[in-house]
Amino acid sequence: MPIAQANGLDIYHELHGDGPPLLAISGSGNDLRVSQPSLLPVNEHFRTLSYDQRGLGQTSKPDTYYTMADYADDAAALVATMGWDRCHVMGTSFGGMVALNLAVRHPGVIDRLVLCCTSPGGAAPSYPLHRLGKLSPAEAFEERCRLTDRRYDPRADEPIPGAGRYFDVLKEQSTAPADPERLAGLGRQMRARMGHDVMADLPTITHPTLVCAGEYDDIAPVANSEILVDRMPNATLCVFDGGHIFLLQDRSSWPAIIEFLGGAS
Repeated sequence: MPIAQANGLDIYHELHGDGPPLLAISGSGNDLRVSQPSLLPVNEHFRTLSYDQRGLGQTSKPDTYYTMADYADDAAALVATMGWDRCHVMGTSFGGMVALNLAVRHPGVIDRLVLCCTSPGGAAPSYPLHRLGKLSPAEAFEERCRLTDRRYDPRADEPIPGAGRYFDVLKEQSTAPADPERLAGLGRQMRARMGHDVMADLPTITHPTLVCAGEYDDIAPVANSEILVDRMPNATLCVFDGGHIFLLQDRSSWPAIIEFLGGAS
């Protein structure tokens, strides 16, 4: 099992593909045993490093509070164990928040930066997903679907347009028995996310950056991506036809990301 000792943790990770190095930082509650990083389209062009974040999957689970600085430092330490001086970084949702903190705390690690469906925090936070925990499973499922894509229509043949199998996964998760270990790790992410705020630091993030948003995303609204682009000196915005899962919904999203990452530094 590929384990790297980094920042005091045993971090489970996987490497796929060949080409320039790319660190992929995933979203809330992700477990590589479920998300299948071997299938990422970027693997055809890059040497992609994916990993389970602290408290989740097959990575160490310290019994303490986590901070956004912890997650950023984990990422920087993991990159160092690979022997990479720097790499491209792609962060999705919560992973985008980690990537922003990584850019602030360890700017020399990053070559090009891709931020997908994420927010700077502070006055422009992503939706506080911990609120879903106060709802019944059925109510939480309905609300999560609507937040994922505001076009959600439970009466439609395809309730979330373009979601495909992802909608079935959401439905299965809403009725599956709770995994206490995963819930604990997810809860620690949610608490750390409450303290996420890089708003004042955005002008210092000078890396070439592609900010990607889904037009119908109510978790990380387009307005938050616009703030990122307005305040980051070298950032460009692409809005795709989809919601929080536009990477599944809009076939033009991955080619746009790959083209950007393949640009000159």
